[in-house]
Amino acid sequence: MTSRERWTVYPLLFLAIGLAIRPGESEFEINTEVLSSSQVRCRELLIESDDGTVLIHMGRVVEGGGGRIEVKDSSGENTVAIGARPGESLGRVEFFDDEGRLRSVLDGLD
Repeated sequence: MTSRERWTVYPLLFLAIGLAIRPGESEFEINTEVLSSSQVRCRELLIESDDGTVLIHMGRVVEGGGGRIEVKDSSGENTVAIGARPGESLGRVEFFDDEGRLRSVLDGLD
């Protein structure tokens, strides 16, 4: 191999190796009908209807606090929520009306 060929081949080789070992996106999507696992670890879980409306939202409470589960109706309005509110440490169960407005609360203070 001549010197001129080396100056062409080796830089291309190192470029190809560098591109191959470069870290890719850390987030990826898995499309499957069934997923079986003994443990799932995540920060947020959304269950959506066929049209994309969020029906159940489980996740962390923003601005501190613990976790929260929100169950919504077919139009995406809250119906029941279990967990903590932002800035509060007490857990509670919240019930909402047809328009998603808070109607009643069960907490450990009564």
